[in-house]
Amino acid sequence: MIDGGPLVPGWTGKLWAMNQGIAEAARRWPEARYLLLTDADIEHGPGVVAALIAKAEAEGRDLVSLMVLLRCRSFWERLLIPPFVFFFEKLYPFPWVNDPHRTEAAAAGGCMLVRRLALERAGGVSAIRDRLIDDCALAALVKARGSIWLGLTTASVSLRTYDRLSEVWRMVARTAYTQLDYRPISLLGTVLGMTVLYLAPPAALVFGGLAGDGVAAVAGGLAWAVMTVLFLPTLRLYGRSAGWAFALPLAALLYTAMTVDSARRHHLGRGGAWKGRTYGAARTAAGDAGEDVV
Repeated sequence: MIDGGPLVPGWTGKLWAMNQGIAEAARRWPEARYLLLTDADIEHGPGVVAALIAKAEAEGRDLVSLMVLLRCRSFWERLLIPPFVFFFEKLYPFPWVNDPHRTEAAAAGGCMLVRRLALERAGGVSAIRDRLIDDCALAALVKARGSIWLGLTTASVSLRTYDRLSEVWRMVARTAYTQLDYRPISLLGTVLGMTVLYLAPPAALVFGGLAGDGVAAVAGGLAWAVMTVLFLPTLRLYGRSAGWAFALPLAALLYTAMTVDSARRHHLGRGGAWKGRTYGAARTAAGDAGEDVV
């Protein structure tokens, strides 16, 4: 436990805290080969860190990260958390992230083990000091010079609660437009894509059935069935019943609205707000914004 110094201009608060922790770790344990970057609201299961180190050593990875099991108990968590993970996996396909020959890079900020020499060679976290989506920015920084790996786990869990819709809304709206690089055309493409993939199928099924349009109804029903089947593995991961899969279009509608609201907040000068600070159009990037531990 260390006392943090005043925030230095040009840094986001989270990365400035991480930088101080990394510097202190280097001072106390200069021989350490790895750094564990984690959030304070993560409970790691026995052997998780050892398994990450073994993974990094066996495969020569410079960064290994786990998307921990998020809390999924309240109604809003059951409705929105599994889809959050599902959409993240579509945005950053894990096989692509883990392929050293592809450029796609991502990490989950709640649990990242990084080889210290690789981080130093990449310029340290100061190279991404103004990023909002820090985990994916760190992954891209490291992968540009080495190899990374991202996976799922149930052995480590998040203790952060999202009992109300407003809590999930703030979490997503804080950086969703940042993820789109503040581009209106990307926002338009996202809205259209979510509408076509997740909202149009149930609409076609319902209105096609009411209007007697069998082709539209069947097409909508088949598309809805496909998205439901694809979503089932994520529901099994979270121990939720298959019935929740039929609520995926509703979750998609809410996440689309959160993304639009994120753009609205940005244009009102309230984008990137966290813990009393507004970072505005910082250069990029996601992480779950918990307190950080090194």
